[in-house]
Amino acid sequence: MTRPTSLMAAEITEIPTVAAPLCAPAGEAARIGTALARRRFPFVVVCGRGSSGHAGVHLRYLIETRLGLAVSAAAPSVITGYGRPPQVEGALFVVISQSGRSPDLVAATQAAREGGALTLALVNDAGSPVAEAANLVLPLEAGPERAVAATKTVVTSLVAGAAVVAAWAEDRALAQGLAALPDRLGAALTLDWSAWGADLAAEASAAFVTGRGHGLGPVREIALKLSETLRLPALGYSAAELRHGPRAALSRHTPVLALRQADPLARGVDDLVRELRGDRVPVQACGGPAGSLPWLGDGHPACDPILMLVPAYRAIEAEARRRGFDPDAPPGLTKVTETL
Repeated sequence: MTRPTSLMAAEITEIPTVAAPLCAPAGEAARIGTALARRRFPFVVVCGRGSSGHAGVHLRYLIETRLGLAVSAAAPSVITGYGRPPQVEGALFVVISQSGRSPDLVAATQAAREGGALTLALVNDAGSPVAEAANLVLPLEAGPERAVAATKTVVTSLVAGAAVVAAWAEDRALAQGLAALPDRLGAALTLDWSAWGADLAAEASAAFVTGRGHGLGPVREIALKLSETLRLPALGYSAAELRHGPRAALSRHTPVLALRQADPLARGVDDLVRELRGDRVPVQACGGPAGSLPWLGDGHPACDPILMLVPAYRAIEAEARRRGFDPDAPPGLTKVTETL
């Protein structure tokens, strides 16, 4: 029996409102991006755990495709466990955190700043230790998030990163995509992906999520939410990777969700969807000629995967309640504020 609505559901509905200020062309994100454009960096380091790390993957693709800078993912345990701070002098170090209170992220940010990097924190709590450790702070201002499964802070982290890059790279098309994003996020709340939820309920032994490029961060984020909220083993893979070793694990008991944005990597996702359907693997796809799920139509390819999180979150939350699970309090989990 379906349970009443949850905190997770309520926080999903807040996404268009809390994301809107970050999309403003004269907002704080744009100001920081403009400041970064005045400097030269040899490379960028992105630091985040879990959902924040998935936002970092999205940011990596934006920086590498728009600015041509190499981006590395930080491993905080190199500092906190092995005691060996990497050499980051002159680099930009971006830390992404919902709470801003994980001791390992604080330590990594402090070490990067002491090592000569310019440090930027994308954080929901502007008064948190991570924010205090950084040179620059971009508050997400998504408001309190009480459900264990983060949703609105994840989306605002993705939007914040995109807004910084739009100004930094002087990318007018990306800025226009962001300007349209609040309305499109509102429309995305109406998309019904229950057909995918039904696939997950049909004796699924595991689930896979796939996409490429700008979609890879959201792909990994959706896989995390499946495990966290539905207690279903789930993996997020690039569509290129899924054609290799992981392909052997796919069967009629492993439903696949494919995210496809309209960019040069779209054909690879389309080809994979056709191939898997030909082998009778259950696949639901968003976007493109093979799309089976409701979609708004193509917008900016770096923004569309952010939008796809909204109906995916809603479908996961609804399926959790249908199964009698509490989407706000998965067993054995609490809101992450300590070292992972």
